[in-house]
Amino acid sequence: MSKKWRVAGINFDHFHMGDLLRQTADHPNAEIVAVCDEHPERMAEAKRNFGLRDDQVFTDHRACLEQTKPHIVILCPAASKHGDWVEKVAPYGTHIIMEKPFAGSLAEADAMITAMKPHGKLLTVNWPLVWDAGQQTAHRLIQEGLIGEVLEFHHHGGNRGPLYHGADKIEKEPTAAEKAASWFYSQSQGGGSLLDYMGYGTTLGTWHLGGKVPLEVTCAWHTTPGLEVDEHSITAIRYEFGLSKAETRWGTFTDPWTFQPQPKCGFVLKGSDGTISCYDYEPTIRVQTRARPEGFDVPVDQILAPNRNPVEHVIHHLETGAPLIGPLRLDISRIGQQIVDSAFQSAREKKTLSLLP
Repeated sequence: MSKKWRVAGINFDHFHMGDLLRQTADHPNAEIVAVCDEHPERMAEAKRNFGLRDDQVFTDHRACLEQTKPHIVILCPAASKHGDWVEKVAPYGTHIIMEKPFAGSLAEADAMITAMKPHGKLLTVNWPLVWDAGQQTAHRLIQEGLIGEVLEFHHHGGNRGPLYHGADKIEKEPTAAEKAASWFYSQSQGGGSLLDYMGYGTTLGTWHLGGKVPLEVTCAWHTTPGLEVDEHSITAIRYEFGLSKAETRWGTFTDPWTFQPQPKCGFVLKGSDGTISCYDYEPTIRVQTRARPEGFDVPVDQILAPNRNPVEHVIHHLETGAPLIGPLRLDISRIGQQIVDSAFQSAREKKTLSLLP
């Protein structure tokens, strides 16, 4: 019989915790053994949704880890706290799934990797867009050589704003007070559209480019009066072989999982022998090749286990040793973080910068 994986969800700063716990509850070989957050009210919905007992709900992570002994910890802290939470959890010898982004900075990402090494456990970063059928279909076609060598990625990522929806994409209308209280809108806690969304473009873009590393980065952003952080950024990324770009926006006209805004959220990939456009959550992707320059639609693949979500994918990796899908690998996520850090610094200094080492 397969091992029953004991999973704890710790820190509910990011509403994606609810989605990840749902995936755990739905997995036949996993069980939620605990949830933990310093603010009990943030766990009330999870306790109710998953039928958790009082003794499975904690406000102290040490008690949670010592008493429930999870095999896997899901972490969803504010971006600037990722390093702190890995350092807190790593000594307990559990695997960690960190909700995106990798970290608030490259130095923090490297510290997270270092903190995990003595314990020999897995640290991986979940990028929810990885599980979109369009992304996996596009990458399969790239691996099959359909458009030759990928030379450019163009990503537009965003939504109406991080407080306009909760777990399971339930729509909400945030108040000014909620924005003021949220880490998403706090500069010191790693808020802003660039840090929230650019990692999607740079990490998945690096995956599609086969792990290539750029030379320099140029970024500009727009900050709304009264807010500490950006709500729109555009970044040009220069490689030896050409330019790519990543755009992030809070304030799209609609959310892409309901109605695609214009410009559409997703990727356009340019190869030496063709192009692919794969927009978020759409049932087809568009392909051009030298043999068919007029272009044609390709239905997205049916995504099956273990590639439907991070929980089943990580458990499959731990059980079988099968390789992790590209963006969950730390080498790919680290390149993505290098580009994000360089873009952030470029926007602050208002100049082109070499890629940060």
